[in-house]
Amino acid sequence: MTQRSEDPLIIRLLELARELTDDSEGYLDRQDDPQLWYNRGYANGMLAALQALGYGADADAAVDTDCYDAARDQAHLPWGKAYEHGREMGVGETYQVMGHRPPESTQPG
Repeated sequence: MTQRSEDPLIIRLLELARELTDDSEGYLDRQDDPQLWYNRGYANGMLAALQALGYGADADAAVDTDCYDAARDQAHLPWGKAYEHGREMGVGETYQVMGHRPPESTQPG
């Protein structure tokens, strides 16, 4: 059995990621709403940061992340740019809230 974090900050971050993910359901079909794309990118960025900071089991249990390639091929379009910006902000702000310096690049390896 995998131990889950009981840290209130981790729990709150995961709740926010889940809320953003739920609220942006169907974003791939909504090119008319860049805010949905931003929110989905932000949630996925948060989850990527939590994974990198050692909370992968918690993140995996909380939310099913999207395949990054689903949005990356849209990066040159306005809604794809919104997703990319949201993802970068989600990574960076999660690192900051956790008391860590954000990585130089937030793009997946």
